[in-house]
Amino acid sequence: MTTQQGTSDPAGPARVVVGVDGSPGARAALAWALAAAARAGASLEVVSAFPVDSYWTDPYLLDSRRLDAIRADTEERAGGLVAEVRHDPAVTALPGAADVPADVVVVAGAPPEHLVDRAEGADLLVVGSRGRGGVRSTVLGSVALHCVTHAPCPVVVVHPGAVSPPPRVVVGVDDSSTSRAALARAAQEAGRLGARLEVVASYRPEAYWSDLYAITAPPTSESEEQARTRVSAFVAAVLGTSADADVRVVPGSPGEALVQQADGAALLVVGSRSRSRVAGMVLGSVALHCAVHAPCPVMVVHPEPAGQAPAGMAAAVDGSV
Repeated sequence: MTTQQGTSDPAGPARVVVGVDGSPGARAALAWALAAAARAGASLEVVSAFPVDSYWTDPYLLDSRRLDAIRADTEERAGGLVAEVRHDPAVTALPGAADVPADVVVVAGAPPEHLVDRAEGADLLVVGSRGRGGVRSTVLGSVALHCVTHAPCPVVVVHPGAVSPPPRVVVGVDDSSTSRAALARAAQEAGRLGARLEVVASYRPEAYWSDLYAITAPPTSESEEQARTRVSAFVAAVLGTSADADVRVVPGSPGEALVQQADGAALLVVGSRSRSRVAGMVLGSVALHCAVHAPCPVMVVHPEPAGQAPAGMAAAVDGSV
């Protein structure tokens, strides 16, 4: 393990970034990130921030010795956490996870902006659902919310909870371009985990409870069979006709359906925005609902820039996606 303080390097081998702050959520995120890096043959960058009071920016009041002491203490604590988590049974059970090369990066100031900056050029950013500074009544911390909204790479929000064997990776689809990226990434993660891929889509069933529809157009609806046909065709178009995936279509709200289907899953993957997105939004309501309420780790996948193919960990596995 090495320590550094510089800025991120977009070029180079696969890299996983994880934010830690000493909270139970950060510990779970670090364990998840170590396992993910081992499966992908990637290096790990452990980012920890320490606060800087505003008065320290005054050149007459700046105490460099105090800053150095706080930085050194943060560095030592983060390094100790990495060493501790490496020996966690859940990590040592995965071959190579305890030996993943890890850099500890200590930064001064607010964690969210630093994590998004370090994620530039990374293949994955991992954060806990809540950190030390979380308000007790909240279910998603401000750091996690900022990262899933603004990070330039897929973001995994790690929620506490056990995973029941056999492992499953659940992905929500709605035939949008962002959904394509989410499905491709979910298939890749399922391959790494040796997990079943479960593709979930919701549909709006016919429910004409009012005579008003006799004089107005009814809302868009489809049958379960129509929805299954649509989703199966979408999966075949993205992953190929030989893809091994379970397709589930459920009535009702997409966000609630995905949270229910994700119970006991190893990972839930969603696109950052759906086909019904409102112009100007950077995070859709379904992605936000899942990041807040899912009972398992959630990966939020942002769309690739036009004309740019996924790289690094996001590249296709054996040409299958």
